This record gives sequence, structure tokens and C-alpha cells, in this order.
Amino acid sequence: MNDMRRLILPALLLSAALALPGCGQEQAPESSFVLLDGSKLSSSQLKGKVTLVNFWATSCTTCVAEMPEVVATYQQYKDKGYDTLAVAMSYDPPSYVVNFTQTRQLPFKVAIDNTGAVAKAWGDVKLTPTTYLVNKRGEIVKRYVGTPDFNELHRLIEKLLAEA
Repeated sequence: MNDMRRLILPALLLSAALALPGCGQEQAPESSFVLLDGSKLSSSQLKGKVTLVNFWATSCTTCVAEMPEVVATYQQYKDKGYDTLAVAMSYDPPSYVVNFTQTRQLPFKVAIDNTGAVAKAWGDVKLTPTTYLVNKRGEIVKRYVGTPDFNELHRLIEKLLAEA
């Protein structure tokens, strides 16, 4: 009987977390992003908008390939309470990040994680692209490793934008 309880209780807790919106979601880690213009942005400042936090590198072919879709998603939802923050990995030379941002005319905030502290805080990100979708309450709703399914991502963004 004890074995059965050990199996049922976690299953009940998981189903409750999935059934109740906002339950079981992890708060975005407190971190400070250094933007290309030298200004700083804290993860607490992400609250109030649905935000895509994308860890990427100029040397990552998948990151470069998905960037037009990340830009298109930003353009589609930016006026509805959506934002994007692209975080370049610590090993990415800052001059490459600046050049990429300017030549591709990235319309959203770009940060450089010079020390690797931001990637570490966000779950020790090592693989790029790794993308997080954060709701208006500052909770991580979804994590993608690799290119997201953008149709699924758009449906999720629309659902989160509709929430109070």
C-alpha cells in the first residue's frame, strides 16, 4: 500500500499543477542583463509583459537560422504586450554580437552575458539556442532547447497575452 501512495501522490500533485494556471511555474531567476548600449535590465523588469528570453550565439548556425522567425514573432506581437530579449553567450565576442545585431537590424533588446552568470542563473544554459517564455507575472511557462515550434509558440504567446 505504501508503494501505491508513493506513486499516486506525485501524479496527483503533477495533475493539479498542470490543471491550475500559474501553479507549478517557476519564477524567472533574478539576474541582471547588460544591454548593448551599456544599460542594465533586471529580470524583475520583465514583469507586466510576455517575454521571450533567447540564449544564442553568433557561432550557432541554428540560432542564426531561427533569428528571422524570432524577429517576425516580435514584430507580430510587440504592440500587444510582448517583448523579446536576446542574450548572447559569454563566449561570443562582443564585436560579433554588435555586428550581427546591426547588420540584421534586430528590433529588440540584446544583452551580452560577459561572465556567464546569466546563463548559469537560468538553469546553467550551455546549449544554444535555449529559449524561455516568461508570462506577465515573471514565471517561466515554457523552455525550448533548439528551435521552437513557432506555430505552437505563437498559440502560447496569444494565450498568455490574453491572461490578466
